[in-house]
Amino acid sequence: MSKGIDYGMGKTNIDHKTGIRYGVIPQNDVLQAWADDSEAVYPDPEMIECPECEGSGTMADTSGGTPEGFTCDCPECEGSGEVQDDEAYENSEPTHYEYTQDGYNATCGDDGDIFITKSPYYTRAKFCSPCAPGACYLRDYIEDGEKAYCFGHDWFEDGKAPYPVYRVADDTLVEA
Repeated sequence: MSKGIDYGMGKTNIDHKTGIRYGVIPQNDVLQAWADDSEAVYPDPEMIECPECEGSGTMADTSGGTPEGFTCDCPECEGSGEVQDDEAYENSEPTHYEYTQDGYNATCGDDGDIFITKSPYYTRAKFCSPCAPGACYLRDYIEDGEKAYCFGHDWFEDGKAPYPVYRVADDTLVEA
């Protein structure tokens, strides 16, 4: 069986220090653990859409780095001299979710796929499609596949990952 094509040519979606590829897994595969422990990341205040002009300008932080007040830079709002309160910031949607604990670095955006960029564990998998060049799709375990960071057994509802889990530190197989 083929392990696929490395569309990243060894340069993208790989930890160059360890040579381990980033693992990609659908959020639904670990949904409960991800929902319990990941944290929402919100947009920078400068990227918030102005509620007055509905986004024709960008919000400028006028509070010295805290989301207490913003002014819009579009001509329509700038002329009014009004300062928007932090309501726009408070009502903004997260840009993505992350998990950065227990030796893991993982992030998930709107597409529902979690990218695992650091982990105490790895498995072997096929390369992803061109959508994630150089990364490996964890649902596609293959014995001679590339090493790819993965979640440990405790991330899964039944306490067992759908792939073999190896410890990065010593390459030993971790039993469920």
